[in-house]
Amino acid sequence: MDVRKIVVVVEDLDVSRNALQWSLHNLLRYGDLLTLLHVFTATKSRNKKKARLLRLQGYQLALSFKEICNSNFFNTNIEMVVTEGDQEGRKIVAMVREIGASVLVVGLHHQSFLYRLALGHDNIANSLSCRVLAIKQPDLSPPPPLRAKTRERLPPLDSSTTMDFSQIEISGLHVPDIPPPKIPYRICPSPSAIIWRPRGSRKKKSCSNGGA
Repeated sequence: MDVRKIVVVVEDLDVSRNALQWSLHNLLRYGDLLTLLHVFTATKSRNKKKARLLRLQGYQLALSFKEICNSNFFNTNIEMVVTEGDQEGRKIVAMVREIGASVLVVGLHHQSFLYRLALGHDNIANSLSCRVLAIKQPDLSPPPPLRAKTRERLPPLDSSTTMDFSQIEISGLHVPDIPPPKIPYRICPSPSAIIWRPRGSRKKKSCSNGGA
């Protein structure tokens, strides 16, 4: 069986954690190589201390994702990659191609880099050279308002824009409360332990003695 290289994008979002959980239960198999990839945004000021802090925070975030893998007792090889990059996803594309991934798993949200890639590339899968699985959760809330500083408009989740990646919608599992089974109350578990004597036996015996 060929070893597959699967990359999961690490972001500090619940949908990203759920995407990892989905991968552990539905995608990964024994012997696969799992790469937890986190790309933090480059600082404009080029402050080395700030960049070092962002790298440390990204590493701690990747460690928390690795703990999710360990808590599932999934026997697979795990590596973490934390690097500096851009918000448009160019760094992620470069790292995925360098790793030689066969599958890229992303938690899909309103500000996902996949939408930015879709605006600049005709075929995302070809640019990444792998299959792309976008895991999204049902969200009935409207998208957040755009900031005044930017003019870029990202397509919403239900946009008619052609997306060449697979969107998998998941929802939380709810286990109903099951009442405990009713155990019938037994007055006497062992019927053989009861010694029953009829009440009229003594009177009948006494009458027979008196008549004699």
